[in-house]
Amino acid sequence: MKLLIPVLLAPVVMSLSSTQVIAAIQTRNIEYKHGDTVLEGYLAYDDSITGKLPGVLVVHEWNGLQSFVKERTEELAKLGYVAFAADIYGKGIRPNNPEESGKQASIYRQDRQLLRDRTLAGLKVLQQNPLTDIQRIAAIGYCFGGGTVLELARSGANIAGVASFHGNLDTPNPNDAKNIQAKVLVLHGADDPIVPDEQVQAFATEMREANVDWQLISYGGAVHSFTNPEANNAPRSLYNPVVEKRSWQALKQFFAEIFQKPKS
Repeated sequence: MKLLIPVLLAPVVMSLSSTQVIAAIQTRNIEYKHGDTVLEGYLAYDDSITGKLPGVLVVHEWNGLQSFVKERTEELAKLGYVAFAADIYGKGIRPNNPEESGKQASIYRQDRQLLRDRTLAGLKVLQQNPLTDIQRIAAIGYCFGGGTVLELARSGANIAGVASFHGNLDTPNPNDAKNIQAKVLVLHGADDPIVPDEQVQAFATEMREANVDWQLISYGGAVHSFTNPEANNAPRSLYNPVVEKRSWQALKQFFAEIFQKPKS
């Protein structure tokens, strides 16, 4: 009988291995353009799921499209979405220190139309992906990216929702909120010195006056960059694992709401 054990186990091991291959998360870099600028985004999806999938556009922090946002894009794919991380800065532009990051981010924060157009270029890539259900698309962003997806909403983009993680909430044109078609979720650190209470209150007023469907969750004890394990610049920015988990759950609940199909 002992001789039969490895013979019986072998097919099971092979079966598990085959399942892992079939259900793998597929990722690849995708080049695209905005005008003459070459951009390089990052796509992730689960190839074991058939049919159209809800799409999620992901926008990076101020240091560009690097490992943190790529990992988040893959996590979204594991949840059953086709996720595309947009590249706002351009192919190969990946700042590696705060000075470079600030220089790049300021280009787009000072030119919100350019920021919107660059984000719309990424959204178009997601919309044109054959896996994407174009009736069910959302956009999320982190820090710089959080403010970016709010600008995408203010542009009037026809998407289901946007979610900002510890993003800036200011805008030079608050009246543009009247263009918003998406539902809005803001996940904010209550003690974030980079996004002070005055900015939060101005954002709330902007949303109310435009009659937007919006939510703002303010997490006590959290500062800037609370989702990023590499954030360690207390008291301005600091990873908070408890708040990271809570905010991710809030995002999943938000998606469950905005992506539900109408009953026939």
